[in-house]
Amino acid sequence: MAARGAMAPKSYWEGRNVLVTGANGFLGSWVSQRLVEEGANVICFIRDTLPRSFLNLSGTTDKVVVAFGTLEDYLSVERVFNEFEVDFCFHLAAQAIVGAAERFPLSTYDSNIRGTWNVLEAARRNSRVQGLVLASSDKVYGSKEKLPYTERDRLGGLSPYDVSKVCADLLAQSYFHTYRVPVAIARSGNFYGPGDLNFSRVVPETIRYLIRDESPVIRSDGTYLRDYFYVEDAAEAFLTLGASLSKDTVKGQAFNFGTEVPTPVLDVVNRLIALSGKEHLKPVILNQATHEIKAQYLSCRKAQELLGWRHATDLKKGLAKSYSWYEDFFSKDGS
Repeated sequence: MAARGAMAPKSYWEGRNVLVTGANGFLGSWVSQRLVEEGANVICFIRDTLPRSFLNLSGTTDKVVVAFGTLEDYLSVERVFNEFEVDFCFHLAAQAIVGAAERFPLSTYDSNIRGTWNVLEAARRNSRVQGLVLASSDKVYGSKEKLPYTERDRLGGLSPYDVSKVCADLLAQSYFHTYRVPVAIARSGNFYGPGDLNFSRVVPETIRYLIRDESPVIRSDGTYLRDYFYVEDAAEAFLTLGASLSKDTVKGQAFNFGTEVPTPVLDVVNRLIALSGKEHLKPVILNQATHEIKAQYLSCRKAQELLGWRHATDLKKGLAKSYSWYEDFFSKDGS
């Protein structure tokens, strides 16, 4: 216990100029909020204004610098790095919807691949930058017979989204090994939690069905296994990784983040039904999923051993917090 009157230890992020790309996205909103809480000077690089983003709903927008631009425009990216004297970057911006990537692969490749090399190049050219964390995905591992995925597994992917994330991941590795850009890569499970307004994802979509007193719809057969990773834990993982980038054992490395608990989609839906108290609503299983990997989950031993990081929120608690947030959101939103 600290002595009476002693000051709290200074946060690693206090006073640093931290750029967050995709800051009004789901994860970006939470990472930006945490950085503000830690005393960072946060620059949010965004393309569009999203009034209902968690960045706005949480009040974080009023505490950060908002810079508009597109990742595909290198000069726009370089301007932000230079003019705001960026010390550190969380590169979280991407076209993140698997279905949208399949419908429009070219725009996905442009934002996720060109956008990543633009950020990496801007960081390489700016000697002030002390670190960069890239948001990758468990999708980079592709379909494997042996699970869980470990960071030693070979990268693979066939769908447009998966391929775009593999390319971004490899670009980050290339910039470290060739130019020594201080980068680390975060490969995470499926994010869920308060503030996710992408209703093609199972958790917010199911909760919306239930709040509307409608039967939840499952597009797959319900048996697909995923690692559901609560967003506040994810934000903490990214900040922990960033603060550890000064270590040689972390620079240039990829780390898996998740819960290490694979859960079937149907189990998630049934848990939400139980939380809602609407057991009369039964899931409608369409069994129409295509081009999706049946089972994906991660080993997080490397993060535990090298970063001292572990997830804090189990699925039961995370779903309960999520359901409560959406109830409040829809009662105010009216939709």
